Amino acid sequence: MRKPIAGLAAASVLALGVALAATSLAPPAEPGAESATSSAPGTGVDSATNSEAGSRANSGANSGAGSGAGSGAVQRPRGFGRFGGYRSIGSSTNLPISNIPYDGKFTFLRLRFDEAYSSPSGRYEFGVDQGWNHDYPRAEYNLSLMLDELTVIPITIDYRGGNIFSFTDPELFDYPFVYISEPGYWVPSDEEIENLGEYLLKGGFIMVDDMEGDDTEAFHRIMQEAIPGTEFVILDTTHPIFNCFFEITQEDIFNQYYRSRYGDPVIYGVYEDNDPGNRLLVVINHNLDIGESWEVANTGYIPAEQANNSYKIGMNYIICSMLH
Repeated sequence: MRKPIAGLAAASVLALGVALAATSLAPPAEPGAESATSSAPGTGVDSATNSEAGSRANSGANSGAGSGAGSGAVQRPRGFGRFGGYRSIGSSTNLPISNIPYDGKFTFLRLRFDEAYSSPSGRYEFGVDQGWNHDYPRAEYNLSLMLDELTVIPITIDYRGGNIFSFTDPELFDYPFVYISEPGYWVPSDEEIENLGEYLLKGGFIMVDDMEGDDTEAFHRIMQEAIPGTEFVILDTTHPIFNCFFEITQEDIFNQYYRSRYGDPVIYGVYEDNDPGNRLLVVINHNLDIGESWEVANTGYIPAEQANNSYKIGMNYIICSMLH
């Protein structure tokens, strides 16, 4: 059995370096802006959320046992993702990834994985276009700088932004927070499925980002294998994850990428034992790409308010994940 997930003391998280009112990254809200949150989509959690997020996947969630694909991957009939079905399996195993030695401080951790869609690209790090490496390393580097500036959480700052592991790497269990980008094409091995469930049930927290269309249904299938019976429920802005540090409004969420191109953003959560009274294990940013905002936040490419709100959301996720 693996050891429980390492984490930072709650006291370190709560010992903020400056008063919250003095550190807010966003400009003052316009008068009356708050009133819009009560009628915004995604303000209820009920049985309807499961049909939204992929309850249709239930019947096929456990039917994917089959021949190996790639390095130990289990071939699963997908029929979802942007293209549906397999092309070739893009391996992340032999890429020139250099990680920072673990020193007990908070270090941003990004998940790598083999996926069913991959192509060479000079646009992305390591020369490949694989959804897991989108926005790396600038996204985590910029967010880590903000965490270091606005809290007294001990943080490792490095030009690489953070570390990259897969669920086949035992070192991943040293990190309380894992970021997953675009897992709609993820082709997990049996070992990855087992360790995904074990990581979450031992205290880990996962942020899933850059999701659109049926990517969320694809990830729901994976979660069904890792923790059978997993339900995705909508998180509204009364949830503690939206007010544990910054106050996040529905308008702050709507202010991010994908708002108009793929429908309204929805943030789903996964609870331990599907009980909202228990620990939150996963957040899924559906029709959202918050990491993209982190990446370009200091370039002038996006409005300052959008950049600020993306930092606020990401910092809340990280802080709330370490307070359970």
